[in-house]
Amino acid sequence: MEKNYKLLGRTGGMNIAIGVLVMVVGIVSGILLIIGGSKMISAKSKMLI
Repeated sequence: MEKNYKLLGRTGGMNIAIGVLVMVVGIVSGILLIIGGSKMISAKSKMLI
């Protein structure tokens, strides 16, 4: 019985760690996309389409 509780605790901890990692990657990629978009908007007058 105690073995099951330890397994559940490790699995829960791993899920939290993966969730935090995914959230950090999402925030960083969003920030990079915003920076890239703002650079494109500021250079819009120089672009010829």
